[in-house]
Amino acid sequence: MELKLARTEIDTKPKTISLDKIEAAVNKDGQKIFYFDKENSHKQLIELVEYFEEKGLSVYHRSVKYGLDDNDYMYEVHIL
Repeated sequence: MELKLARTEIDTKPKTISLDKIEAAVNKDGQKIFYFDKENSHKQLIELVEYFEEKGLSVYHRSVKYGLDDNDYMYEVHIL
């Protein structure tokens, strides 16, 4: 599974990260917070949450608004 990380600039394309790289970062640090772009589907993020919950980890997922427009948001996923 490939997910798009949150953009650092509005006019750039989001970078992608694989599930394996996410898992490696979590295993290395014990916990990790990721910010994902709004181009990811809600279904993809739920699959990510379920994947780590099946491994016995706690996962918190929410939408973060950073502007006044309804399209100014990103997803925050905290994996413990």
